[in-house]
Amino acid sequence: MWAKLSRAILQNRIVLILFFIVATVFMAWHARNLKLSYAGSKILPLTDSVFIKYNAFKKQFGEDGSIMVLGVQSADIYKKENYNQWAQLSQDIQHLKGIKGVLSIGKLFDLQKDTVNQRFVIKPIPNGLVKSDAEMDSLKAHLQAMPFYDGLLLNKKTNATLMAITFDQKILNSAARNPVLKEIEAKAEAFSKSTGMQVHRSGLPYIRTATSKLVSNEFVLFLGLSILVSALILLIFFRSFYAVFFPILVVIMGVIWSIGTLVLFGYEITILTGLIPPLIVIIGIPNSILLLNKYHNELKKHGDKQKAWAVTIERIAVTTLIANVTAAIGFGVLYFTGSELLMQFGSVAALNVMFTWLICLCLIPIIFSYLPAPKGKINVTHEPNFLDRLLAKTDGLVQQKRSVIYLCTIALSIISLVGVYKINVNGYVVDDLPKNSQILTDLKFFEKNFEGILPLEVSVDTKRKNGVLSISTLERIDKMERMVAAYPEFSRSISLNTGLKYASQAFYNGDSAFYRLPSDIEKNFILIYAANSGNGKNKGNMDMLTNFIDKNKQTARISFQMADVGSKRLDALLAELKPRIDSILSPKRFNVELTGSSIIFSKGTDYLLKHLVESIALAIVLISLLRLAQFRSLGIMFISLLPNVVPLIITAGLMGFFHIPLKPSTILIFTIAFGLASDQTIYFLTRYQQELTLTNYSVSKVISDTIRETGVSMTHIALILFFGFGIFTASTFGGTVVLGLLLSITLIVALVFNLTLLPALMLWLDKKKTRKHIPEDQVAKNEAQFDH
Repeated sequence: MWAKLSRAILQNRIVLILFFIVATVFMAWHARNLKLSYAGSKILPLTDSVFIKYNAFKKQFGEDGSIMVLGVQSADIYKKENYNQWAQLSQDIQHLKGIKGVLSIGKLFDLQKDTVNQRFVIKPIPNGLVKSDAEMDSLKAHLQAMPFYDGLLLNKKTNATLMAITFDQKILNSAARNPVLKEIEAKAEAFSKSTGMQVHRSGLPYIRTATSKLVSNEFVLFLGLSILVSALILLIFFRSFYAVFFPILVVIMGVIWSIGTLVLFGYEITILTGLIPPLIVIIGIPNSILLLNKYHNELKKHGDKQKAWAVTIERIAVTTLIANVTAAIGFGVLYFTGSELLMQFGSVAALNVMFTWLICLCLIPIIFSYLPAPKGKINVTHEPNFLDRLLAKTDGLVQQKRSVIYLCTIALSIISLVGVYKINVNGYVVDDLPKNSQILTDLKFFEKNFEGILPLEVSVDTKRKNGVLSISTLERIDKMERMVAAYPEFSRSISLNTGLKYASQAFYNGDSAFYRLPSDIEKNFILIYAANSGNGKNKGNMDMLTNFIDKNKQTARISFQMADVGSKRLDALLAELKPRIDSILSPKRFNVELTGSSIIFSKGTDYLLKHLVESIALAIVLISLLRLAQFRSLGIMFISLLPNVVPLIITAGLMGFFHIPLKPSTILIFTIAFGLASDQTIYFLTRYQQELTLTNYSVSKVISDTIRETGVSMTHIALILFFGFGIFTASTFGGTVVLGLLLSITLIVALVFNLTLLPALMLWLDKKKTRKHIPEDQVAKNEAQFDH
């Protein structure tokens, strides 16, 4: 089969070159349409009950993460000139295309009673710019006497105030919001320079846009670094322009295919899919190294280029195929998590690992068959170098001190298991950003002064039409709101109740003593006033019920803001809140749901952890079956798992000891590392089984030859992967840094175990087996065939 493949490639060189050029042009044409993702990460599957409830909530009440906030903290905000500039900034932002509304102390409304028409009317505060210091003092006193805005737009204790900017849903999750955000930032900077007050920026639209910009920058950075690192390693290994240029050219084709695949599948660039192109470079280059190493070895024997490539393809195709399949499995199992974020990453990465393998297998031999044979590669005697001497010592350790290898493996595993129990499962919405990031600094500002800006939504279904308007129900909901707001992690609420309290205060001519829920009789009058306010020129301005109650007045919405406390703390809070809420709003009469972007993120972290074990288990099963099919030995299948599993345990232990939490960005380490570490095992076992089958050498001799010869390629590939994944430590995102660092460490550790523990176990497994003796003439023939 492989001989036929070799002939097919070498006999159809022009056809294959044209095919891959046309296919690459096709992929490049689609790749130009690649877009950044501006929506939040879709970690939970669409069928998850929590996600279904979240989408149902958004359909009923609208998007929960549509507000950007600007904040300042200074008593000088109440100076006439500064206040007027803040009010003007509010007006300017309101007039930007794509902005639905702006609320700030410079752009407020006061609710007043129109007794003649029995309605509430909106009066802007102030009605125009402030003209004197006395007017400013009066306005300040009026603002601070309005309970509705206390804790919502201003913090009287810290002199902090914020501006809430609501984006139009049409541009919220698209690139169209970028120019709007730039204009807002420019106007905020102008205000800051003019007044000397620092303006803090936050809110999900802002955080997601800033994160998308970083992802875009790193997409280019990592692709460039991966190509540079690969080129340097190729240059060190081969010291030839051709051996650097053409393998890099081939993997760039693989990169183009990967980007084209993303577009053809309708996917966008996220923090994960943005890693695929550099991953393709890092994982694709070893294919070229294996092909070129074998080609050079063949040239040393006879100097015939065509014969050398024929033998190279025949011998290397099966090894690289299985190695790439195992790597693809490491990515592909992520598809079965059901998480859209991981499904996109896993499926595209797995497919393009195989695409790149095929491109390398075909084009590297074809291109080099047209090039002159490298000088100094024909009939050259190899002089032992440092790596050869190191592998010789490794062989001695395996042959003479296997008990040391076993004891060290057991000791490291036990120590690592202690670390595993120390692993903290915790994810933050923005914790992948560096600690000195302005985004984090600004987020802390809003957490300190307004308890945060991340949405937490509560829906209360009364299970009957008009059930929300019952005074007893409103009082129960109010009790629940006060209970939740008492936690330091949550802000005060915005709801139908806060609107009714404000209306009650307005009904009593603005007396703050009446900022409370109305009585049953008062409620009827207030609702009449509110209903009349929705008629005529005020229609659309005074419909206080629209955003916080459904059309049947059966379900109420209560909105809180919260700090980014992490998924672990949020899970504990939700577990504590649920029984307390049920004691106030009995499940027999009310259906209460807690949702919002914060909960979706927290549940997503828990979901990924749960499916991590399933993904690793699936990868182990699939790769084990692949080995069973290849080697037809249950013993080899089970033994070969240990050199791949132990490094994962050690990595998990390091995460525990160094307080690296399991979160969406670090969970990927294990499946990817297992797939790539399995490649090394395949390289070793394939060579070992070939020599064991074709020669009369003892098991000990075969092990020695395999360590000393295959160990060279294994080490070279491990170094490429080590430095390749090492580039991710240059990331702005903490999770990507950890991903690169731990993957690099895991693959080096896997190399050590594949060159020590694996051969030691193979010696134990095969040493006592009775082997069929091969006639000497057949051995000579096999050796010649094996060498070729």
